[in-house]
Amino acid sequence: MGAMGPVTDAIDRRHVRAVFLSDIHLGTRGCQAELLLDFLRHHEADIIYLVGDIVDGWRLKRGWYWPQSHNDVVQKILRKGRKGAEIVYIPGNHDEFLREYVDGNFGSITVVDRHMHEGADGRRYLLLHGDQFDVVVRHARFLALLGDWAYDFALWINTYFNHARRRLGFPYWSLSAWAKLKVKNAVNFIGSFEKIVSDEARESGADGVICGHIHHAVIHNDYGVTYMNTGDWVESCTAILENHDGSFEIVRWTETAATIAAREAARPRALSAA
Repeated sequence: MGAMGPVTDAIDRRHVRAVFLSDIHLGTRGCQAELLLDFLRHHEADIIYLVGDIVDGWRLKRGWYWPQSHNDVVQKILRKGRKGAEIVYIPGNHDEFLREYVDGNFGSITVVDRHMHEGADGRRYLLLHGDQFDVVVRHARFLALLGDWAYDFALWINTYFNHARRRLGFPYWSLSAWAKLKVKNAVNFIGSFEKIVSDEARESGADGVICGHIHHAVIHNDYGVTYMNTGDWVESCTAILENHDGSFEIVRWTETAATIAAREAARPRALSAA
């Protein structure tokens, strides 16, 4: 099975072999763009994989929302490309308009429908967004859009909930992610999705799969191959990293950023005490 590294704790600035991001949902009020910018400032990579739903075309069609922080995310990623990072973009269902440009190359960005990533240790990982295996998205688009509206409402509640937490001095915590994992049908869906995507990786001759779509970051080997999900940047603020030795890890940035902030806050006190 593929190597699995520990969940990241305290880090400052890191250079890794590859970064895997998905479900950023630029163009929505739920997008945690400032936290993503902070993550990007702390990480450099040889390859950046954008594994779908980076821009939320569904929401932008209903009404334009594009604050400066969302533009900053785009510019930050493009700047990394200009500095030498390879960028591979795999469109998802929310940015499906980009599927018209599959196999196109735009400067440092290559758009593909799926991709086979070879790890540093020679193991091969199928990369895809994952909406191809979501029956609701594929066969009942109206229900998917209705579900998208309900999800947006949950994220709206989540935004105000976290405003209150910040005022009380508590870190970001996703009410919507917690609620999703408490609903039996959602948990069953996650398990079914993971198995189907893992089966696709095995049939493709891969040692594992890296995907997004369901906003649930995890690494495991439960279905005979290594299954990795990048999570998202509206609920959990997570990414997958490949280290230079071929091991993979989940970064949960709200936890890591809080650790870094606490250490930086303690640094002046340590210097003054010295």
